[in-house]
Amino acid sequence: MRKILVGLVAAVGTGAVLAVAAPPAVAHDATSDVYAEVTRAASSATESGEPTPDVTAVLDLEYDLLMKSAWLRAEAYEATGRADQLAQLDKHEEAVNGYVTDRFVVTYDGEPCAPTFDAADVVDRGERPYASLTYTFACDGEPEGVHEVSSALFPDAESFVHSTETIVRYTLDEEDGSAVLTAASPTLTTGENRLIEQLGEFFVLGGEHLLFGLDHVLFLLALLIGARRLRDVVWTATAFTVAHSVTFLLAALGVVSVPAMVVEPVIAASIAVVAAVDLYLIWRGRGVPGPASSGRTAAGPVRDALRWRAPAGSRGELTPWDRWRLPVVFVFGLVHGVGFAGALGISAAWSWTLLWSLLSFNVGIEAVQLGIIAVVFPLLVLLRVRAPRTARWALGAATAGIVVVALYWVAERLAAAP
Repeated sequence: MRKILVGLVAAVGTGAVLAVAAPPAVAHDATSDVYAEVTRAASSATESGEPTPDVTAVLDLEYDLLMKSAWLRAEAYEATGRADQLAQLDKHEEAVNGYVTDRFVVTYDGEPCAPTFDAADVVDRGERPYASLTYTFACDGEPEGVHEVSSALFPDAESFVHSTETIVRYTLDEEDGSAVLTAASPTLTTGENRLIEQLGEFFVLGGEHLLFGLDHVLFLLALLIGARRLRDVVWTATAFTVAHSVTFLLAALGVVSVPAMVVEPVIAASIAVVAAVDLYLIWRGRGVPGPASSGRTAAGPVRDALRWRAPAGSRGELTPWDRWRLPVVFVFGLVHGVGFAGALGISAAWSWTLLWSLLSFNVGIEAVQLGIIAVVFPLLVLLRVRAPRTARWALGAATAGIVVVALYWVAERLAAAP
């Protein structure tokens, strides 16, 4: 058992070291999201006076990935600065449009709609520039037909990224909703009762965002390493959940807007602060119980860790961090919530359909968070009780690794800010 527990902590430390060696300090280096806003085009009416079924689509794709996928030269995908990137998009308009319109398709009653390029822009999403391309799709058919939207942008076969998801916000055929298009489910069809499917898509998207978002995972691990009792975990997780849920919903609905150049460094700093406190307490010998006295089994310390109230006479052991943990975690949770919303990429006016998507995304985040807590915290308790000396050095090394990663991210994100 001791070897298994030590192996667990070593894996955490190894993950932290690998994170330092990883390229850009963002939560999703190996994957990419495409954002699509699809609406009925404001075009002329038919001879009968009915509006045409034409569609306007605004697609946001990572600039460098788009230029690489269109097989353009380094001068195109390495361009920096909005003016230079716009010039490259204009210069290579034909190649870029050929790539996009081959992989993003709109049909009406089963017949493909003809795309026409309208405009290009460059916008920032998180720390990355995105090419924002606007197209009009001319569709033929009777007014009561249905649209289908399909995306195969940035497929795995291109090898630049994997598991690309296209997040679609649409208002078509008197229907307003959101969808997540993937390689396994690449098509959205209007006229279907998609609410349950939509909730499932955003639940999975939320879970993936936390699970594969290294900065959020390291923050959660830092909180767990610093928790000595079950009550610490429950209250800390509750404070973090409430805080990030509030700002996530407000930011995703467009009520709160904070620039990514502010949010991303603060998220990294929050990890550094919590992990640094953990490291200090471990160095001072707090948070890791000493060896059990002779004749005392490990069951006693385990019960102490799992009990709701502190054992009698232990109030004097409280540190300033014990008193300030919840307010600090709550404030950091507010910032992480804005980061979650930025990753989702939806900023729109209120609607019930959008609200259900956001709530489902948030529930997915919480489900994975609870899963990590349920696995990691009991193992940390056993390690501290069964091998306290090993726990002190192993957790100290892992926490130091988290501090180094977080500080590296802080410096990198500040340097990348305009």
